[in-house]
Amino acid sequence: MALTPLSRGVLTAAISAAALLAGAGTASAHVEVSAPDATRTGDAVLTFRVPDESDTNSATTALTVQFPALLAVDTQAIPGWKSTVTKDSGGKITAVTWTADPGAGIGPGNFAQFQVLVDDLPDQDEVTFPATQTYVDGEVVKWDQPPNADGTEPERPVPTLELAPKGSDHSGTRATAASSDTTARWLGGIGVALGGLALIASIVPGMRRRS
Repeated sequence: MALTPLSRGVLTAAISAAALLAGAGTASAHVEVSAPDATRTGDAVLTFRVPDESDTNSATTALTVQFPALLAVDTQAIPGWKSTVTKDSGGKITAVTWTADPGAGIGPGNFAQFQVLVDDLPDQDEVTFPATQTYVDGEVVKWDQPPNADGTEPERPVPTLELAPKGSDHSGTRATAASSDTTARWLGGIGVALGGLALIASIVPGMRRRS
């Protein structure tokens, strides 16, 4: 049964919408930091969520996170990984690197969480933690880009943590217009795809009766 120009156009639109939806889901995954109890000048447990997004199905074998010269950073023991702390000339911690043991790492389609206990966070509204993700095939991805000038999310956003005022008992990850925009595009893609499929379903029966 041959498709009419209209039905071919609807089918193409539906396929394009599905591709857009899949792309939006992939783009939303990136290295992030969270800490529900983070406050200015306080102590907190920071959790870095690291997804593996290799285009070549390579495992993540190393992660380096830069810190704003903190007095103390204690790393959580993770099976299959070892951590190395970097300090400046004054003894403050400026970075932590996690390296996977041979045969270990974060596989394609998986993620891992790296936790640290930090002391004396900066006395400011938010703090950034530039990160570098290394894959077994040699690819290196830097997560260090600030928000775009129009407020939208860049391709490789820097992990950012909002700090609550002193004495508060909660905080969280950065909630920006960019994340809302990503969600809106994702939901919009669903609507377009479902609408196109519904239209195809309404056209095909008539085409069959005329064939």
